[in-house]
Amino acid sequence: MLFLSQEEVTGLLDTDPLLDVLDEAFRLVAAGRVSVPPRPAARAPRGMLAVMPGFVPGHGLAAKQVAVFPDNHERGLPSHLALITLFDEETGAPLAVMDGERITAARTGGASAVSVRLLARPDARVLAILGAGVQAAAHLEAVSRVRGITEVRIASRTFAHASALAATDPRARAVGTFEEAVRGADVVCCCTHSDRPVLSFGWLAPGAHVTSVGFNGEGSELDRETVTGGQLFIESVDAFAPPPAGCFELQGLAREAATELGAALAGDAPGRRGPDEITVYKSMGHASQDVVAARLVYERALERGPGRLGRLVEL
Repeated sequence: MLFLSQEEVTGLLDTDPLLDVLDEAFRLVAAGRVSVPPRPAARAPRGMLAVMPGFVPGHGLAAKQVAVFPDNHERGLPSHLALITLFDEETGAPLAVMDGERITAARTGGASAVSVRLLARPDARVLAILGAGVQAAAHLEAVSRVRGITEVRIASRTFAHASALAATDPRARAVGTFEEAVRGADVVCCCTHSDRPVLSFGWLAPGAHVTSVGFNGEGSELDRETVTGGQLFIESVDAFAPPPAGCFELQGLAREAATELGAALAGDAPGRRGPDEITVYKSMGHASQDVVAARLVYERALERGPGRLGRLVEL
């Protein structure tokens, strides 16, 4: 069995092939070919531990354990800490244990980028990022691969954090308010854990595409009008389940209110229907994304050699 550290996982995660396997995962989810049970979570006073097992044909079985502690920044730690175990789909034999923090960030930003690739206008050039943490950085990297972004505006409740992220990219600048970031933007990526809206539908330009990955079981980073006023896309209908398995934003909506992104990717459902339509991708995170990302990392490790071999049991 292979053991891969966070540094090794980071070196093995190539964005372009990651986007391709995530695209495939979306399609398999919509086709009903993956097995992903509802996500259980154990709650602690300052956060929770969720377990996300899944099976994706051709990629294997995997289980991610992810601890979500929103106030970890006060201790100099990421809000999401995770481990992923990958198993062989034919025998169930464990293949690898790897750090899941970088995979969680990259596959989440990558999944948003897959939605941008399909749904954002082809001429999209201005990117707004709300939030300035790990997910914001992952979105900046991934979305830049699928559109010719020339301007990036970053807003955070802590201006210094927005400035620090903006300093990593010559196209980016920090702005003082969420509204300033959003107005006139072609793509808006919401990457906060806010329990109240950081985005107002009235700020959005005609034809904007919105992605939202922030999770908070008590509230939403999107206002209700954004959720209901645009064409809404999700990873899976499982997102309609009550939190923490599902999205707070979708509570009270009929399942017909949203389209699985994989169905649109496969051409079985409409994507963008006009240049002025506002499209919204609301992500809850799906275990299929962890499975395909972990498999990609595992295969790259076998090709390139990093990692440490060990044995837990005799097989």
